[in-house]
Amino acid sequence: MTAAMSTLDPGSPPTDELPFFVYGTLLPGEPNHDLFLRGRTAGERAAVLPRALLYDGPGYPYAIDGHGRVHGTLLTAAPGVYGELLGLLDHLEEYLGPGHPRNLYERVVREVELPGEEPPVTRAWVYLAAAAVTRSLRTGGSVIAEGRWITRRPPGGPRTP
Repeated sequence: MTAAMSTLDPGSPPTDELPFFVYGTLLPGEPNHDLFLRGRTAGERAAVLPRALLYDGPGYPYAIDGHGRVHGTLLTAAPGVYGELLGLLDHLEEYLGPGHPRNLYERVVREVELPGEEPPVTRAWVYLAAAAVTRSLRTGGSVIAEGRWITRRPPGGPRTP
C-alpha cells in the first residue's frame, strides 16, 4: 500500500497526526461541525481534493475517486485532542477499519490542495465512500455539480439533519 492510500485501524494510536479534509456535514455552518468539531480544532482552511467526485447521499455526501474536484475544509486538531477527534470522526463516518465490510466510508490519506498557500499541497485524512457504496454511486448515484456540498441546497433551503 502506498503512502497516498494508507489507513490506520480505529482505536490504534496515530503515527502521524495528519489534518482532516471534510466536505459535507462537517463543514463550517453545517450541523455536524458544531456537534463534533467545536473546541477540537486549532485551524480550518479552505481546501480542494483533486481527482475526486462528490455524490449526493441520504442527507450527506460521498466523495469517491474520479475525474473532478471536491471543495471542502482542511481541519487541524487542537493540541491534545487528536486521538479523541479521530475516534469521533471514525464513529460518525461508520469507519470500522481498513476494508471492513460494514464500512460506510474508508479513511484514507490523500493530497489536498490549499489555494493561495505555501506549500500549495498537503497530506490529509479523507473519508471516501467504501467500495460497496462507490459501486452503487457509480451505477445510479447523483453527482453534485462543481463538487461543492454547500451549493447543493437551494438558497434559504433547509439545513442537512
